[in-house]
Amino acid sequence: MARIFSFPPIETAAARVLILGSMPGVKSLQAGQYYAHPQNAFWPILGEFCGYDPKIEYGSRVQHLCRFGIAVWDVLQACERDGSLDTAIRAGTERHNDLACFGASHPGLRGVLCNGGKAFRSLQRSRQMTTEPSAVPLPVILLPSTSPAHASISRTEKARVWHEALRQLLGPAV
Repeated sequence: MARIFSFPPIETAAARVLILGSMPGVKSLQAGQYYAHPQNAFWPILGEFCGYDPKIEYGSRVQHLCRFGIAVWDVLQACERDGSLDTAIRAGTERHNDLACFGASHPGLRGVLCNGGKAFRSLQRSRQMTTEPSAVPLPVILLPSTSPAHASISRTEKARVWHEALRQLLGPAV
């Protein structure tokens, strides 16, 4: 089984929302980019909300997210997994990113959006998401995975749920 590692976060000091995935898939790891699988709905859904074409180059998509106060990271820093599926992550090999430190260094965070059940469950187990050591934990919202493997919900419904959560934490979109 391969040991894999996540990327550094997409972030600015002014981040207001943190979107957490579990661990990048094979296509993302190969490209060195978050959500690089062409069938993943992440960039189209965020593009609709933020008002950019999801087909623009990766660096420009990242800049749009940062302008909106959206940070992106993964709950897991490392794990053992063959393939891309969260169900293939070998239990006991997971090492978490330091989300408590991230929260403490981003005092403007209003909440966390978990991109799928694995990210949500991993975050709940770690229970480390606050804006400072003595603070109450930030609101955490479980969202349907944007992965093409999560096909039980239509892309339209995923977008509706994601946009509602983003509006709840950020206010109206463009």
